[in-house]
Amino acid sequence: MLQRVRIKTGPSALDFFAQHPVFTREEFVRALDPKHTRSPRTLETILLYHTRQGRLLRVRRGLYANVPRTMMAETLPIDPLLVVGKLAADCVIAYHSALEHYGKAYSTHREHVAFSDHTIHPFDFRDLRFRTVPFARTMGRGPPIRYGFLPQERQGVAVEVTTLERTLVDVLDRPDLAGGWEEVWRSLELVEFFEIGHAVDYALRLGNRTTNAKLGFFLESHREPLMVDDKHLERLRRLRPKQPHPMDRKLGGKLAPAWNLIVPRSILERSWEEPS
Repeated sequence: MLQRVRIKTGPSALDFFAQHPVFTREEFVRALDPKHTRSPRTLETILLYHTRQGRLLRVRRGLYANVPRTMMAETLPIDPLLVVGKLAADCVIAYHSALEHYGKAYSTHREHVAFSDHTIHPFDFRDLRFRTVPFARTMGRGPPIRYGFLPQERQGVAVEVTTLERTLVDVLDRPDLAGGWEEVWRSLELVEFFEIGHAVDYALRLGNRTTNAKLGFFLESHREPLMVDDKHLERLRRLRPKQPHPMDRKLGGKLAPAWNLIVPRSILERSWEEPS
């Protein structure tokens, strides 16, 4: 049973809370005790005290949200992208969560995902699910591909997000992390412009022929609105699958010969569109 402790808190702790809508224990410790002169237990006690007082909301172990004086912890609105972006120090907001950050997600999604070298087991908070996945590697081997990350701010908090170009490739590579094919297609069609060369560069770094074909098929299908140059398609076509390969093993579909890609009929026929 925890003892009642009188906490003498200076303005520094309250100032830190006010400036950090969502923060980690490590960030709090670095800010209040940069020279490591205070007992870790004292700092833990400060966090516990303010949590009990309703000034902080504990999202998960080591992750907190500030509760302004005019609000209550139980009803405090929290940006889920700040939560997933703060799960670990190296988190990069990715997949559907990146699309949401840029305002290009067709619909909201219950699951939020970030890249990280730290394994954060999926957990639920307020009916939303949060998780991390390992950084992509070339065909699953070699060092993480640290390409296509963009420093951003949300509510004054620094986070990293995959660029739109990397996100384009990532969601085609792993549609299961972006709400499925219909959500992926409709979301990507909300993007008015991509630096196509950057997307192709990243896809080729991944070294997955099927992903190259997926990207090539998407770009060719949107050649006019995205102003796709033949040179980019040719780079991808040279490294497409050597034999016909399904875009999605569960769905089957029809062969797109130019890409040796078996494309689901729901995409070819745009089955989500209402008949005119």
